[in-house]
Formats: sequence, structure tokens, C-alpha cells
Amino acid sequence: MTVKRRNGGRNKHGRGHVKPIRCSNCAKCCPKDKAVKRFLVRNIVEQAAVRDVQEACVYDGYALPKLYAKVQYCISCAIHSHVVRVRSRQARRIREPPKRPGRKDDRGKPGAAGAPGGRPGAPPAAGGAPGAAGGAPRT
Repeated sequence: MTVKRRNGGRNKHGRGHVKPIRCSNCAKCCPKDKAVKRFLVRNIVEQAAVRDVQEACVYDGYALPKLYAKVQYCISCAIHSHVVRVRSRQARRIREPPKRPGRKDDRGKPGAAGAPGGRPGAPPAAGGAPGAAGGAPRT
């Protein structure tokens, strides 16, 4: 019989039963291994009021704390709110996470993809760590 996913939509390998969790959106009971889990990091103060709070703050350069919350969605809510998307039969086999657009980590590094000064597809610059790039290929 053909199957849609090789894990059956769950991460339960070898376990007979998994405790249920409640969906953060609709409070539906869903097995913990089937739920879509995300870690939500937000500013405690909304963006419109950040400047007012920083001007009223006594300390210079005070970093406002962040709000950390783990949200767990049932599959229905995750698809409805575009946390995950429906993929074609071929795309379901791709297990690596999608590329995240506009990562600030990669922009500042010279030679990184899309960084200024680095040509895409160019060989790495000479003078790096000994034995890192170039030299004779290993056999």
C-alpha cells in the first residue's frame, strides 16, 4: 500500500504512545510528536512604543527584554496560519529546511553569498588557514 509520508506524519519511532498537548491556537488535543512546534521570540514592548520607553529609561543603552514563548500548533492551525505549507509529492522528500531570506549573519561576512566584495562562485581568497583551501586533493 502506498503511503503519503515515510514517518506517517509523526515523530514517534518505536514509542507506542505519546502524551497529547493542546494547540496554542484552538486548544485541540494533538499528540506531542505530531504537533508543529515553534519558538516565538518577540519584544515585550511593541515597536511603536520602543522609542518612548528608551527615552524615559534612566540607564543608557538599556536593552529591552524579549518575550520567549514556545507555541505548539495542531496540523490544521499550522497550515491555516501559514506556519507550514502544503508541498507537492516531490517536494515532500526534501528534508532540509528552506532558505531563510535576508539573514543578517551572512551579509557582513566577506566572501559569503550576497555579501559586498565577494563574487558569487569565486574561489576563496588566498592566505587562509594552512591546509584549508587549495593545495593537493586528498586521496
